[in-house]
Amino acid sequence: MRPFYGLRSGRGGTVGSMAITVLVDARNVLRSKWPNIPERELVELCCAWAADAGHRAVIVFDGKAPGGLLGEHDAAPGCVVVGTGRESADDWLAREAVGYEPFWLVTSDHELRARAGARAQNVLGGGSFARTLAP
Repeated sequence: MRPFYGLRSGRGGTVGSMAITVLVDARNVLRSKWPNIPERELVELCCAWAADAGHRAVIVFDGKAPGGLLGEHDAAPGCVVVGTGRESADDWLAREAVGYEPFWLVTSDHELRARAGARAQNVLGGGSFARTLAP
């Protein structure tokens, strides 16, 4: 994985004594590259990145997450996948983000940035984030 400025806090993924959660708009990130990043690969890459950076990743999928999962499921230590079911990932992220403060938001979706990004400590584009995940 390539290092990316702004994605590592330099304090083991914390601000003060609080862990940073990185909320990932999964479909936005996987579709930011051509060919698209396969869903399972995106989860693996995000989990590896989070472990390496010392952050917690919450990877949110519209509908079902890989493996047909609905709801929140641990994918690895410090890494959660969410399948939102009938709700859109954008709606889930906008509603739930406040419960993850402090958090970073990964999306290129301008509407989602407006809805959830105002409380984020850092907002990253899906394509920029995807490039940091490339092996």
